[in-house]
Amino acid sequence: MEKQPLSYQHTIWASYLGYVTQAIVNNLSPLLFLTFQSQYGISLDRITFLITLNFGIQLTVDLASAVLIDKIGYRTGVTAAHICAALGLAGMAVLPVITGRLFGSAYGGLLVCVVFYALGGGLIEVLISPIVEACPTEGKAAAMSLLHSFYCWGQMAVVLLSTVFFAAAGMERWRILCALWALLPACNALYFRKVPIRTLEEEHETMPISRLLCQKMFWVFCVLMLCAGASELAMSQWASAFAEAGLHVNKALGDLAGPCMFAALMGTARVLHAKLADRVPLMRFMIGCGLLCIASYLLAVYAPAPMIGLAGCGICGFSVGVMWPGTFSLATEALRGGGTAMFALLSLAGDMGCSLGPTVVGMASVESGDLKSGLMMAILFPILLCLGMLLWKRLKAEEG
Repeated sequence: MEKQPLSYQHTIWASYLGYVTQAIVNNLSPLLFLTFQSQYGISLDRITFLITLNFGIQLTVDLASAVLIDKIGYRTGVTAAHICAALGLAGMAVLPVITGRLFGSAYGGLLVCVVFYALGGGLIEVLISPIVEACPTEGKAAAMSLLHSFYCWGQMAVVLLSTVFFAAAGMERWRILCALWALLPACNALYFRKVPIRTLEEEHETMPISRLLCQKMFWVFCVLMLCAGASELAMSQWASAFAEAGLHVNKALGDLAGPCMFAALMGTARVLHAKLADRVPLMRFMIGCGLLCIASYLLAVYAPAPMIGLAGCGICGFSVGVMWPGTFSLATEALRGGGTAMFALLSLAGDMGCSLGPTVVGMASVESGDLKSGLMMAILFPILLCLGMLLWKRLKAEEG
C-alpha cells in the first residue's frame, strides 16, 4: 500500500511544536538562574548578560534572515533552527562542566550554549509565522493568534514539568532535565523534513525591501513589536527570580504562581482572540491590553502581599498575549507583499525588545539593589505601545 504524503495540517502541527521549542529556549534557563548563581558563583550582572546575549543573537539572525532565508529556503532554515536549539539545550548539561575543568570558567560553557540555542530561536521566530501564513487556510489573524498560543503552552510545560522534575529528582539533577528538553527540537527537525511547505511568494507578489523601509506604517509596526517583546520578556524572564527574591516565596510556589500563571493567561488571551477575531477590532483589543499591562506591572511591584504580587505577574501574561501576534496580523494586512523580509525585520524589532526589556530590569535592579525597582522600569514599554497604536490609527486614517 502506497504511503500517503503528509498534509498542510502536519505543517501546522510541526509549527506548533516549533513555538514550543522557542518557549523552551527562552524559558528553561531563567528557571536555573539562581542555581547558576549558587553553583557556579555567577553574579547577577553576568546572568543578565545571558539574557542579553540570547536575544542579541536572535535579533542578529532576524536581520540576516531578511536577505538569506529566501536563498537557503524555508525547509533548510527551519530544520537548522531546531538542530541548533537541540545542541544548545543539551549542551547546558555538559559544556559548563567541560569549560570549568579545562579553562576554570563554567560561565564560558553557558555562553556557548546560549549562542547555539539563540541561533535556533532566532530562525524559528523568523520562519514559523510565514510558514503558517503561507499555508492554504482561512482566518489568518485567528490562525496567527492560535499559533502563538503554543509558545505560551510551551512555556507552561517548561515550568510545570520542570517543577515536577525538580520535586521528584532534586535540583542537583538539572542537567538531566536540559538533555530531556533537547529531545523535542531534535525530533521536530525530522518532522519538518517531511511536511509540505509553501512560501509567501506563492501567496503574494513580494515588495522590495527598499520599498518596505520607506513605509511609515512599517516603522510604527517596528515600534509596536519592540514594545510587545519588551513588555512580555521583562516580566517572564524575571518572574521566577522576582517571586523568590523580591516577594520571598519558595521556588516551587514562585515558579507555579509566577511564570506558569503568566504563560497560562498569555495563552488564554491568544486563544480568546482567535475566537473573537471577527467580532472585536484588533486595535481596540491591543490598546486595552496595553492599559492592562501597565496596571499589572504596578500591581506586581506595589502589591501589599506576595500573592497579590504574583497575581500581577499572571495578569501581565494575559495583557501581553495579543501584542506580538496582533502586530504581525496588522502588518500582514497593511503591508501586503512584505514577504519574508517583513517578518524577519519585525522579528528583529521584537527581539530587540525581548533583549532590551529584561536588560533594563536587570541593570536597574543592579543599580538599585532591588528587583522591584528594576521591574518598575519596564512600565515604559506598554505606555509606548499604547501611544504607537494611536499613531498607527492616525496613519491609517490619513491613508484612507
